Amino acid sequence: MFANNYYALVAGLREYALDADTKGFDAQSIVDEILEVVSKGDAAAVRLLYTYYDCENLANLRNGSAAHNALGNLSREEIEAEMANPTHLPQRIANVIRAYANPEGEEAESVDVGKRFEKSLFEAYYEECARSSCRFLRDWSSFDRTLRNILAAAVARSQSRPIEEVTIGGGDVVEQLQRSSAADFGLRGEYAFVDGVISAVNDEQNLLEKERKIDLIRWNEAGELSTFDYFDINAVMAYLVKVNMVARWSVLDVRHGREMFERLLADLDGKDLINK
Repeated sequence: MFANNYYALVAGLREYALDADTKGFDAQSIVDEILEVVSKGDAAAVRLLYTYYDCENLANLRNGSAAHNALGNLSREEIEAEMANPTHLPQRIANVIRAYANPEGEEAESVDVGKRFEKSLFEAYYEECARSSCRFLRDWSSFDRTLRNILAAAVARSQSRPIEEVTIGGGDVVEQLQRSSAADFGLRGEYAFVDGVISAVNDEQNLLEKERKIDLIRWNEAGELSTFDYFDINAVMAYLVKVNMVARWSVLDVRHGREMFERLLADLDGKDLINK
């Protein structure tokens, strides 16, 4: 199966970012422009990437929180409608919503409603990503789940909380996190970023700096996963992952948001040099 190549789109990514900067960083405008260009199948992968934020918003709504992450595909009103009757969400995520709405229904046979709603929701999300036709999304979501699980386990350990309460999904890494007493959970040899995560949790008291260190790990991984991708959907998805971080930091901390924006442009320039 041959990947679609988006030469003009990738060449214009820097311009999209610069245009966003002149108006105040607008990640949604960048996503909308990309969705207009990519194929139907690749657009589905882009939307699935952003379904993570829809899951955040669904969990917030169920928990009674007014918080809403605008990076999601769905508006607050659409999230409320999906919670009542899911019709636009991926099937596994829709099944979770239906199962918790009706624990005696058919969907509940395949969903453990004894777990917290958000755990089942994000497990379904990562299962959807694992079956995506987009190689970057499969690899990124696997990394993202692992990173979040290690981070959650490190925080739980520091607070003397049960690690099994905070990890998402199953598999060897989750089992290792739950049973290991080693400082690095016995994962240093398998994941080079483990020390950085644990150091950020245990040694960094400044919450913003802690977040910055974790996002630097994410940024570097996005680059690694798209090292040899220049014009295909994998390159576009890696760019969007970085755009999401710039957007978040533009709100959290203006100075660091500016730094990440400049790094985004520098990364694009570096790719331009490779392609010349």
